[in-house]
Amino acid sequence: MAQEAWGKWGAEDERGALNLIGADEVKRAVALVKEGRVLSLAQPLSARTPVPEHRAAMMHFMGRDGGDYAAGGKRPGGFQFAEDTVVLPLHFGTHIDALCHAWYDDQLYNGFPSTGTRSTTGAARCGIDKMGPIVGRGVLLDMVRLSGRVLARGEAVTRRMLEDTGIALHKGDIVLIRTGWLENMLTDPDYYAGEPGIDVEAARWLAQCGVAAVGCDNFAVEAIPFPSAQVFPVHQCLIRDFGIPLMEGLALAPLGETGATSFLFMATPLPIRGGTGSPLVPVAVL
Repeated sequence: MAQEAWGKWGAEDERGALNLIGADEVKRAVALVKEGRVLSLAQPLSARTPVPEHRAAMMHFMGRDGGDYAAGGKRPGGFQFAEDTVVLPLHFGTHIDALCHAWYDDQLYNGFPSTGTRSTTGAARCGIDKMGPIVGRGVLLDMVRLSGRVLARGEAVTRRMLEDTGIALHKGDIVLIRTGWLENMLTDPDYYAGEPGIDVEAARWLAQCGVAAVGCDNFAVEAIPFPSAQVFPVHQCLIRDFGIPLMEGLALAPLGETGATSFLFMATPLPIRGGTGSPLVPVAVL
């Protein structure tokens, strides 16, 4: 039973590797801004956004719209307005996994019992509300640029491939890995049938480099199909063993086209009490 980062930031810690980003790391990341150019790394969200079969699609309802006024709705002082409601899974589109999202041996990150995660209460430990804002040095490891092609379904991004980018990683980095999967396959009916992504050796190497978070332009960060007799091994390794949150469904093509390898990264999950994840709008500032 691996306990790679347990107790590193205290027995009560629920933020994991994000603790590696301190004031000095944030200031160094801010100093990377040269152009003032801001890129969103998030997918647009709608009822048409693909979801795996076990999750409900997004639902979007207008509670007040122009039709209400066309039907004779009151306009006190001439005032008119629109408002709406959205219902969606927390693991949907571009999102981040909380440290309570995945575990094994009935223990979450830092040894917290999985029995505290219940449908009636949410996660008592390591919920998304414990994560807080993420601001630091973003690093793009672009496998499309490295290989000259979109990676294939099930293809593993190995430690060697990450090292071959020649980009040095530093403590507290937020590492984003581009495979080309989302930008080329999102509208394909078989998008969720498998994907390229990192393997366990690459995941462990990233953790040992001291990264604070890992994100990818696919739906689960890791290569699928899984290795024989394993199920989400990268999730188990990074989330549960090292306390490293995963960001999934990132839109990395625009960032890749700039050729940028390091930048100011900013994102804030919704502080949903006991939530296992959150929709996310990550931003790269060049």
